Amino acid sequence: MAQNKHALSRLYSYFKIAITGTEQDFTSGSIRRAIFMLSVPMVLEMMMESIFFLVDAYYVSSLGANAIATVGLTESVLTLVYAIAIGLSMGVTAIVARRVGENDIIGASQAAIQSIFLGIAVAILISIIGILFPKEILGLMGAKSDLIADGYGYTQILLGGNITIMLLFLINAVFRGAGDASVAMRVLIFSNLLNIILDPMFIFGFGPIPAFGVQGAAIATTIGRGSAVIFQLLILFYGWSTIKVGFKDIVFRASVMLNLVKVSLGGIGQFIIGTSSWVFLMRIMAEFGSEVLAGYTIAIRVLMFTLMPSWGMSNAAATLVGQNLGAAKPDRAEKSVWKIGKYNAYFMLVVSVFYLAFAEVIIQIFSHEALVIEYGALSLRIIAAGYVFYAYGMVIIQSFNGAGDTKTPTIINFFCFWVFQLPFAYFAALIFDWGVLGVLLAITFAEVMIAVIGIIWFRKGRWKAVKV
Repeated sequence: MAQNKHALSRLYSYFKIAITGTEQDFTSGSIRRAIFMLSVPMVLEMMMESIFFLVDAYYVSSLGANAIATVGLTESVLTLVYAIAIGLSMGVTAIVARRVGENDIIGASQAAIQSIFLGIAVAILISIIGILFPKEILGLMGAKSDLIADGYGYTQILLGGNITIMLLFLINAVFRGAGDASVAMRVLIFSNLLNIILDPMFIFGFGPIPAFGVQGAAIATTIGRGSAVIFQLLILFYGWSTIKVGFKDIVFRASVMLNLVKVSLGGIGQFIIGTSSWVFLMRIMAEFGSEVLAGYTIAIRVLMFTLMPSWGMSNAAATLVGQNLGAAKPDRAEKSVWKIGKYNAYFMLVVSVFYLAFAEVIIQIFSHEALVIEYGALSLRIIAAGYVFYAYGMVIIQSFNGAGDTKTPTIINFFCFWVFQLPFAYFAALIFDWGVLGVLLAITFAEVMIAVIGIIWFRKGRWKAVKV
């Protein structure tokens, strides 16, 4: 009894340290402790990111299938923005982690500033397209005229304000690379609290604020994320983290920028491949009507809630690999990856069993329409069936990225998504008439392939020799 009490007390102590971020040396000592200290805030951070989706889905679902479908179609387009943001953030995390492992804090700070410059430039281009052509974008995704008329404002605001998404990802990537995962977590907690408060106010109206409907969800989310970016910049400039920048650092450094772009291109490439595949899958789903699309959209948002914690553990692997390679400890980096993969698989196994058992009950939280529930539950079950494979796949892919080897995951994604997944989904769903099941099987089979191929490639160990 006393022994159990001591273990719980020690676990609480570790949890407190992880949340406050007081421990930042992950290149020595217990690997298990390092994983815990990084994973806890990163998992919470990713859960905060997924809550954006769930909160929007919950409130928007009361506006009908068209509103949910609008959110789904827009989010599928936004995945291309996420692809660029996450791809850039991979390069940022890899470089910052490597510099921190080398005790080069000035180099890490310079990389942080150049990433912000790059993010702003990319976001401006996307904003112009989003503001000018929201109706055309929804039309390309297969939306019907009534859906476009009702929902284009949502698309316009989210794409037009994508700079909040871009900078939120990039600056948090700086914090993660430096080992300041608790800072990134606190930023997203702040952002989510704002979104939860503002969502119903802008969707349904509150006092002088009119009811904007589905467009209100986009306004609330953009304000929430924008406020978080301001919070991030204050942390960076006032030195409340390992990385501190001053106004004297706000200069263009060509060599640092080129290195960042070089490392990030692979990350952008792999996520462009993956997310464009999701866009095409959403386009195929649109062929089966708004109810099917709404069910699929809800299922994806629910799945994201548990994929994000798994992604958080994968981010911990990226930071540990980067910092330990910087400290010339490749064996410690490899051991960290296998341990995180195992813990991630345990977590995902429990979640998949829960989804398989309670799929209909979960979808009913968001909708009471029979077809939406039927296809949402089917989507939840088929995709969750491969969760254990996803667990290892995400950790392995992020480990390559943390090492600065963004080329290898790009090749894996190209083969599994474009060569296999898209043709399989098209022929199975539309040619062989398997319908929605064909698309869902394509998703699960492709993710299993990524895990298997990734593990085989990781064992070769070439990632240990990558220089950034």
